[in-house]
Order: sequence, then C-alpha cells, then structure tokens
Amino acid sequence: MPNPDLEIKDPNVIFNSVWNSLLEEYGRDNMCFPKELLLLGGAPGAGKGTQTRFIMAARGLTCPPIVVSELLTSPEATKLKDAGKLVGDTMVVGLIFRELLDPQYRDGALLDGFPRTRVQVECLKLLVDQLNQLHLENIGTPAALNFRRPVVHAMVLFVTKNTSVERQLHRGVEVEAHNKKVEETGMGERIELRATDLDMEHAEHRYRVFKEQTWDALQSLQEIYHYHFINAEGPIREVEENILQELAYQSSLELEQKTYNQLNPLPLAQEITVHARQDLVKRLDSYAISDEELFSRVIESVKTVFMPIIQRHALSGRASIRSEDTLFAKPGAMAMLIDIFSERGFNAVVDKTIREVPHRFDLETGEIECREKVVYAIDVTFQGSSIRRG
Repeated sequence: MPNPDLEIKDPNVIFNSVWNSLLEEYGRDNMCFPKELLLLGGAPGAGKGTQTRFIMAARGLTCPPIVVSELLTSPEATKLKDAGKLVGDTMVVGLIFRELLDPQYRDGALLDGFPRTRVQVECLKLLVDQLNQLHLENIGTPAALNFRRPVVHAMVLFVTKNTSVERQLHRGVEVEAHNKKVEETGMGERIELRATDLDMEHAEHRYRVFKEQTWDALQSLQEIYHYHFINAEGPIREVEENILQELAYQSSLELEQKTYNQLNPLPLAQEITVHARQDLVKRLDSYAISDEELFSRVIESVKTVFMPIIQRHALSGRASIRSEDTLFAKPGAMAMLIDIFSERGFNAVVDKTIREVPHRFDLETGEIECREKVVYAIDVTFQGSSIRRG
C-alpha cells in the first residue's frame, strides 16, 4: 500500500479513478447508492460506537453501520492506525463507495469515521453531485425509486481533549481486562486493543490528529449538508436527547420536491393542536349562544344516558355506547356531543351505521316494507383508574 503522505491529493483524480472503476464493474444503471447518508464523526472517545445503534434506530435504519476502521483491516492499514496516522484517501474512498453499493444500504447507511480529511470531503461532494445527476436522469422512469435525491446528514460528537484522553485510556483498561478473561476462560472473543488506548502520549497524539485534520474536514460539511453538532461530554441519556432533537424529521429536507408539494397543503398535527383548546372553547360558547335548546338537550343526554355507562367503566377507561336517539340526527348535535366530551377530558369517536329493517308486511302481496335504522356507536376513552391488589 502506498504511503498516504506521498499519494496524489487531488480529489478529482481520486474520485474519477474510483467512480470510473465502479462504472466499469457495475454499469451506470446499477450505480444505486443509499437515499440517505449519515456521516458520524467525532473525537476519539466521543462515543461514536456507543451511539451508533441509537442513531440508526432514530432514523429507522436496520442495516449494519459501515465502520471505516473495520473496512481497513490490512496489516499495513493497522500499522498506520496504531501510529495515529490516517490511511490513504484513495483506499478509503474506494472501499466506502464500493460498500455503499450493497443493496442492503439502499434506503440509508451510517458511515462511522467518514470523511476524515478535506480530500475525502471533496470526494463526497463529487459523489453527491453524481447521485443528483443520476436522480435527474431517472425522473419519471421505472428506475426512479432506485435513484432518489440523496440526503446527507453530518453528525459530529465532540468532547474536549481531557475527556477524550481519559475515555481512550479507560477503554484500554477495559479491553485488556476483557482479553485477559478470554485467554483464561477460553470463552468469548478478543477485542482489538489499539496502541493509542494504552499510552497517554499516543492518546493525546490521536486527539491532536483529529483536531488538526479531521475536525477541519467535519466543520466544512456544515456549509453544504445538514449539520448536527452534538456535545458528547454529558451522560449517555443526555447525549441521546441531543441526538433526537437534532434528527427531528423535517419533510421539506427529506422528501422529493414533488412529493413535498403534494403533501404540503395538508396541515401538520402541531398546527392543528396548537390552538385546539381555544377553538374548543369558542365552539362551545357558540353552541350556548346560537342554539341553546339543542345544546341543553345534548348535555342532558350526556348526563342521564352516557355518564352512568361511563362510570361503570371507570377502571378500564373505555366505554362503548350504542344509541338510536333521533336527537343526534339533528344538524350539529353530534359535533356538540364530541366537543362536550372533549371539554370534560374524554375522547369520543363516533361511527354512524344505517341499515334497513323490516317495518311492515303485506299479507296479500307478500311485500316487506323496510325502514332505515340509524345506530350511533360512540366509543369514549379516558384515563382509567389504577387499582391496587394485595
């Protein structure tokens, strides 16, 4: 493997070499990369390994993460990593792009440890440009679903130098103890022990390499992609909450423009609920003013017919009530019923069923005259009572 310090650093040369090689092997029609790329970066000891599964679950990804350090398993690459150096960009880009073509990553992939250099950032940008071009070429074709507009999230977990060094050395102690137990018992598998996890100077050097090379590359991503900076100094639960907040779903950023335009006229749930209480109060007041008689009759029905049934279901918190009362056929009565229940803290769902039932039978002709029977099914739910059992 060539020394990364001596290899060509021109992103265009590296990208074109890798891209053309893949084109020749797979063909343009099979250059199907993930719809979503999650780029997970961070200082040594920031918790990338700890948070990977959580982040993938938050994005609904079930495929395994692509861990760059695990792709680079050759003896030469291992030697460079142990010395705190970076493996060459050409090797990294080639291995990652090829891995991303695996069909299991079609919907999305998490990349742990990429990009780490400015050259890798530029190669990533060139890849996204190509994917956008493939997307445009396939719009309106049967293959469009395989070439969706790519979405890139860059997530950076950050910790200070002291925290990074402390966590690296702590990991080394834990790994040594684990590997010793494996040797003694013959049970389990050994875990890779990096040289940087055993020596403070090596750990500090690894953090310094991150700050001088990788940090600058990660910072540049915020200029072009969805960028999420996560303070990873705190407890795991706190970091997870920060991650969830950063990755909150935003349809305008993730849907295709055509899909978003079709859905956009529909209101968001939070838009409906933000003034729901004020709107309910306004409706109830309007019932009392504009149709006091009907409003009073509906309230009386709730009081005398519905509440006795609901009270018998206080433990379960759910009552299903059937009614044939013609009161609810009057315009506005059913809306009043639902709003009355809402104001009192209940959730009411109404289903109206109309069916024909025999009404009169003509003995001479044998003709059966039917009438419509309207049944209102009202499901009322509420917070049930908790009961203690000794």
